[in-house]
Formats: sequence, structure tokens, C-alpha cells
Amino acid sequence: MNLYLLRHASAGTRRINPLLDVKRPLDKEGKQHCLQLAQVLGALNVQFDRIVSSPLKRSLQTASLIGTETAYDGQILLSNALAPASTFSDFQKLLHECEGSENLLVVGHNPNLTSFLGTLIVPAVDQASAHVRLRKGSIARVNSDRGNAVLQWLLDPRTVRALYATSTKSSRRKISRK
Repeated sequence: MNLYLLRHASAGTRRINPLLDVKRPLDKEGKQHCLQLAQVLGALNVQFDRIVSSPLKRSLQTASLIGTETAYDGQILLSNALAPASTFSDFQKLLHECEGSENLLVVGHNPNLTSFLGTLIVPAVDQASAHVRLRKGSIARVNSDRGNAVLQWLLDPRTVRALYATSTKSSRRKISRK
């Protein structure tokens, strides 16, 4: 299985009231980044069999924008296993439920998404895990065939912007005028 872990895009500043923070939407920069990321994923021929999102609004918006722009035609599933308070065992149960998927996208939050990624790529021995930094809007691809999880690549927002800029430039040569 190819597992794609995506941290939700920029959603402005965190609200002090947790009930209001649940409903915090993506900001303009976050929406723009989602569209750029989807363009880059399309250029890499990445398509998803299933998309699962945290129930929080910013994650669901990120999943929806990516799904729409990558021609995902299924329903986006909501799972508390990707919510900020979830545990690695919750995440493992989610992965077990999605075993039949070849390309699975999960959209969630930090710090647990980073922790899940680190624990996947370094088997838990004495509570050790790899330290990986997932900025807002970062996506990681993990191949988990035959029980071993291997980090294939990780794209952070800066890399996505650079790839997007190079993929959208005109292929026509510039002609100087005298």
C-alpha cells in the first residue's frame, strides 16, 4: 500500500476556545497551497483509491480540495483516528480498515501525524521513533508493502511551490526585442 500522510494546509491562528478551533477553516494561503499541491501530485501521476480525513474543518477542506483537483471520485471518509487527540493504536486500526486500498491519503494534524509517520518508518523499539518535520501542507509518501514501512518521499510547502512554479512556466522561448 502507498500511504500518503498530509498535514492540513494553513488555517490561520489557533483559537483559544477548542469548540471554535474545530470549525477553523483554511485561509487564502492554505487554499492556494492545496491547489498547487494537487497540480504537483497530478504531474507525478498520483491518484488516490481512498481519502480519509480528520473531522475538523481545516482537514476536511484540505482533503476536499486535493481530492477534487486530483480527480478523486469517491467519498471522503471522516475518522477520529486522525483527530488531534488520537493515538497510534487508533491510527493502526484505521490502516487495517483501509487495507484493500492501493493509494490511501490520510489528512490530519500535528503533532500526532508526525508521530505516526515517525513510528511507521522506525519500528517501535524502546519507544523510539524517527523525527520527521511536517509543516502545514506537507505530504509524505510511505510504502508499506510486506509489513515494512519505507519513506519514499516528503514534500514540504517550499518544495511544492518550487515544483509548481517550474511546471507552470511556458515552454516557449523568450525572444528579446531590440
